[in-house]
Amino acid sequence: MAPKSSNSKPSFMPFSLALSIFFFLLITTLVQCANGGQNYPDALHKSILFFEGQRSGRLPPDQRLHWRRDSALHDGSFAGVDLTGGYYDAGDNIKFGFPMAFTTTLLAWSVIDFGRNMGNELGNSLKAVKWGTDYLLKATSKNGIVYVQVGDAFSDHNCWERPEDMDTLRTVYKIDKNHPGSDVAGETAAALAAASIVFRKRDPAYSRLLLNRAIKVFNFADKHRGAYSSSLHSAVCPFYCDVNGYQDELLWAAAWLHKASRRRHYREYIVRNEVILRAGDTINEFGWDNKHAGINVLISKEVLMGKSPDLKSFQINADQFICSVLPGIAHPQLQYSPGGLIFKAGGSNMQHVTSLSFLLLAYSNYLSHAKRSVPCGGVSASPAALKRLVRRQVDYILGDNPLRMSYMVGYGPRYPNRIHHRGSSLPSMAAHPTRIGCKAGTKYYLSPNPNPNLLVGAVVGGPNSTDAFPDSRPFFQESEPTTYINAPLVGMLAYFSAHP
Repeated sequence: MAPKSSNSKPSFMPFSLALSIFFFLLITTLVQCANGGQNYPDALHKSILFFEGQRSGRLPPDQRLHWRRDSALHDGSFAGVDLTGGYYDAGDNIKFGFPMAFTTTLLAWSVIDFGRNMGNELGNSLKAVKWGTDYLLKATSKNGIVYVQVGDAFSDHNCWERPEDMDTLRTVYKIDKNHPGSDVAGETAAALAAASIVFRKRDPAYSRLLLNRAIKVFNFADKHRGAYSSSLHSAVCPFYCDVNGYQDELLWAAAWLHKASRRRHYREYIVRNEVILRAGDTINEFGWDNKHAGINVLISKEVLMGKSPDLKSFQINADQFICSVLPGIAHPQLQYSPGGLIFKAGGSNMQHVTSLSFLLLAYSNYLSHAKRSVPCGGVSASPAALKRLVRRQVDYILGDNPLRMSYMVGYGPRYPNRIHHRGSSLPSMAAHPTRIGCKAGTKYYLSPNPNPNLLVGAVVGGPNSTDAFPDSRPFFQESEPTTYINAPLVGMLAYFSAHP
């Protein structure tokens, strides 16, 4: 399971000391991009298809990855609630609410900002969002309760079995007023609010349902403050333990509710709580746990449009975020590999690559509309320069890298064949109809053979800081795909499909 993002505060070196390095890397980026020639529409198609391979519950008639079958059809039954559906977050069979909600938020944001670029894939993107929100509505169906996890991670991780076969504990974990979880509840509210924007014109009744539920869940998260890993430590740690704190999720949810509802109340909440909830912390962190960079970029759009001058500090933070991730700046939490990939210490590095790159692309569009650039010491980061940097990250993922390997399964001539994923690595139900038990799957886990089922579109954790990659299941930090790696990539691939 991917570890937490770093939450250290940023520090900067004088820009003049890094100026020559910056221009060298920028020129290198331009040359590499010019030589890329990636098929972005194909990659977009596959990046969305991946989510169908992560579906839990009863699969619909239009399911396109046919080696997957129905699974976990009784989730929630012991707790008297229907918790079927949703997504498995990665290569295991647990439904973790925190990363699932973040995945849904980023899928929704991808549609909001880049849906017009998705072409024929827009319908599939909407289905991916709705598969997430349908589950989140179930998880928030009881007032004052949010169901945040289905399955015991320890028993699940002790087995290597298909989701269709799993017989491990399907324990249901929840938060309530006596066991708060403002982080996971706040992210859930953000996901519901963001999705309400997606469906506002496409399905007004569903959009209203999402928004009303988002408001209720946010009120619960704000009234009963606390981190869910304090309430449910033994269940969620060390897998999706909240290291960064719950404050950022409250601001994040308020920002999405302001965008979705257009109510002044939420803007006032943001202004009132900006310092208390540490909006300026860790400006170059963004992921399922730390929302700070995302908050600043999201809110800045309004400021750049000439609205909400009382939120100017968020735009200042967003500008600092941009400068902190530019190549050539010495930064303890963010580096670039020799091949040009964003790299942060810890596991599953691609989650940082796709999430941070998504913010760079979104902000570059906001800057373009405002006709401005970001001043970074002695240079100015233009929207075009930011887009080139993002394209370099996307092209690296798709194969323009030292190993000439695509890190998206099924894309290009060479990609990972032994990903850390139970369903992909075990024989399908069609090939092996009889049950494969908990420990019987171990031989497939240890096998040097390629996975028999192609999880098309899955982007794995990726190479290390030297661009080396072991195509091996046991190296889960490098070889495991996750939904929150793919979700922001969907938006970027949509943009570059329309702007090759």
